[in-house]
Amino acid sequence: MTSNKRRVVITGMGGLSPIGNDSASMWENAKKGTLGIAAITQFDTSDSEVKFAGEVKDFDPTELMTRQEARRHSRFTQFALMAADQAFKQSGLDMEKENPLRCGVNISSGIGGLDTIEREHEKALKKGFDRISPLFIPMSITNMAAGMTAIHLGFKGSCTCIVTACASSTNAIGEAFHYIRDGYADVMAAGGTEACITPLAIAGFHSMRALSKADDPTRASIPFDKERAGFVMGEGVAVLMLEEYEHAVARGAKILGEVVGYGTSCDAHHMTAPLEDGSGAAACMELAMGDAGITPKEVGYINAHGTGTPLNDKGETRAVHTAFGDHASELVVSSTKSMTGHLLGASGAVEALLTVSALEDQIAPPTVGYQVADPDCDLDCAPNQAKSIDTDYAMSNSLGFGGHNASLVFKRV
Repeated sequence: MTSNKRRVVITGMGGLSPIGNDSASMWENAKKGTLGIAAITQFDTSDSEVKFAGEVKDFDPTELMTRQEARRHSRFTQFALMAADQAFKQSGLDMEKENPLRCGVNISSGIGGLDTIEREHEKALKKGFDRISPLFIPMSITNMAAGMTAIHLGFKGSCTCIVTACASSTNAIGEAFHYIRDGYADVMAAGGTEACITPLAIAGFHSMRALSKADDPTRASIPFDKERAGFVMGEGVAVLMLEEYEHAVARGAKILGEVVGYGTSCDAHHMTAPLEDGSGAAACMELAMGDAGITPKEVGYINAHGTGTPLNDKGETRAVHTAFGDHASELVVSSTKSMTGHLLGASGAVEALLTVSALEDQIAPPTVGYQVADPDCDLDCAPNQAKSIDTDYAMSNSLGFGGHNASLVFKRV
């Protein structure tokens, strides 16, 4: 990173996930290796071979909004508003002292309001299509979490929503980082949200043979394990309040971490399968380190995409070996999806939050449920126990359908 580019720091983090309903509890549970995967409660799974998911637990949108307001938003938007509110409050920003046109939003979602789409379509089939809710479209479109967050926070600058499947929120944070770094904004609320533990989503991913059909939740999401057989659907959100360094210092903000590098690439290979040799993901990691101006040896921890699918984990392992060379054997490369499941478009943001926390505490969260070593996945995945790390830099990877690859590099402060 050249000296004329502005520094970008993190001053607030908010989130909801299967392992906690705020950033602090998410991190405490991640360190302990808490499993957030359990039997699906949001619909009857009697006719489904898939029985487990990573659901957000005890979520009450009326802690932030009225019951009437909650009914006007799909679950993914409710999640985003809650996480953004948490991050904003932690940041200590005062909008009476800010130029709202210098404050923006980039909150992604891979799928958006699928719960609303399913519910309204079922209603239409039963009662007629003229009975569809007038809120159907605004509730279901993918950008609405970003739009409603801007309204809630009073941010009047750039407001956008990146959709790159499972890389969405890593791209959102990365693009927001560059947007501030290059002088277009001073503050950005960035992250991703997803809530599609629904009959149609589960059936769709199951028909692709992408989901785990395990009958034991402790062996359902098992990244890097030789017996891995698919991912577990998760839901949740994370929003990071990104801020230009001097702007944050001037108002006395507590700085939680720094974003220093972002890389993105495309496999240009297949609709769903990653490149077997991991070359696309490796290029992405190399670009992120180049953007940060660091060498591979300076990175001590990677929060892997680590979905628990046979192709992903093998390809990502090869990518790490390619990008880091001999240093790959010195890295801790764990997958927190072993605890949360795969949050699709929100996964990168939740994992960014956990990576920043890992740097702060110098602890790599574990890959839980790991039992059977796979020679094709020969990285140190911190099996079942958190590991101490000693590093100033950590990386978070996200790889999405369509060949989308995105990596972020964070620095300890």
